[in-house]
Amino acid sequence: MKYAMTGKLQAQPGKRAALVDILLRAAQTVSPMRGCRSYIVLEDVQDETSVWVFEMWDDKESHDASLRDGKVRGLIAEAMPILAGAPSGSELRVAGGHDVNF
Repeated sequence: MKYAMTGKLQAQPGKRAALVDILLRAAQTVSPMRGCRSYIVLEDVQDETSVWVFEMWDDKESHDASLRDGKVRGLIAEAMPILAGAPSGSELRVAGGHDVNF
């Protein structure tokens, strides 16, 4: 069963571009990892401080393993000082749709 999650991160005012840069580097870091199927960074068009991330993995274990990677942990540490608060989001079960039958 595929595992997905979405997260909303709020940057401090004027720091969204820096947060997006970090998250795009995270996407490059996790894309070759076992089980990573998608890591999409999205800018909220109605809130200039918010960034959303959508991730899809083969399973939760693959996602959790990515969080133990030294490069990923470094990017998380780099992002923390520019966040305006704790990230929010949801864990999701993939029910189906376009291009999810991999």
